[in-house]
Amino acid sequence: MLEVRHLETLTAIRQTGSLQEAAEHLHVTQSALSHQLRDLEVRLKVKLLNRRTRPARLTTAALRILTLADEVLPRIRATERELQRLSAGQTGRLHIAIDCHSCFQWLMPALDAFRQSWPDVSLDLSAAFSFAPLPALIRGDLDVVITSDPQPLEGIEYVPLFSYELVLAVASANPLAQYRYIEAHQLQDQTLITYPVERSRLDVFTEFLDPADIEPVAIRQAELTTMIMQLVASHRGVAALPNWALTEYLNHGWLRTVKLSEHGVWRDLYATVRTEDHDSDYLKAFLEQARRTCFETLRDIEELKQVRF
Repeated sequence: MLEVRHLETLTAIRQTGSLQEAAEHLHVTQSALSHQLRDLEVRLKVKLLNRRTRPARLTTAALRILTLADEVLPRIRATERELQRLSAGQTGRLHIAIDCHSCFQWLMPALDAFRQSWPDVSLDLSAAFSFAPLPALIRGDLDVVITSDPQPLEGIEYVPLFSYELVLAVASANPLAQYRYIEAHQLQDQTLITYPVERSRLDVFTEFLDPADIEPVAIRQAELTTMIMQLVASHRGVAALPNWALTEYLNHGWLRTVKLSEHGVWRDLYATVRTEDHDSDYLKAFLEQARRTCFETLRDIEELKQVRF
């Protein structure tokens, strides 16, 4: 029964002290304002104005409604301003999930740079290792998914970021370090160290070992790239990782990288967004910043001009 206009009317009466000035403030006639109040009094079955006084005074019931107005009207105004900024492309929400452990290396600098230019955009970042991120994107729980595993789904688009080579990290003393490239069968006697994700989401299996029907002698898992590198350095196994994720470890002398097959295993990284959001200004700005940061901070990556799957 109560409407926003009723809250605004009682607020104006409190602020101005009279029906006439309140009507002028609200750009209505005094008779229209009086009629609105009487109609509300009939519906609520309470008096809102003590008309016997000069000027008329707000009743206890009206003051109770004003308590509600003081809570609701500022929130409505704030939401209206937010929607105006959203319509102008100045604000919004950017909830991002990454489907690769190594992406933190370039994504965090990209987010820091984006935040400086778009302070009114709400940012949130999560790792999509324990849930299916693409359905969450379609539902609206997420706004961007960084993935190298695109799937043809309705209502989403893949924005190319870059291409990278998956390489094998081995200790310098490992016999495999002498090769420029290896074939799948050469991992039969090796312990393969991977991130703790499903086998179907690990490129070393889907793109290299499974097509050759080869299994490593053992599989060991570790959460962080640094932990994986420590295990490789201590001769606990080998690991297949993006070439750019290994750059900081190559100057110590204890690590070598080897290509997977003569022509290498190359993968493409995408930013996945909903089709309806693709043209929003802040989302386009983030995608441009992400690509720029990638090529400023990562080595040995290549341009990816179009979606390939």
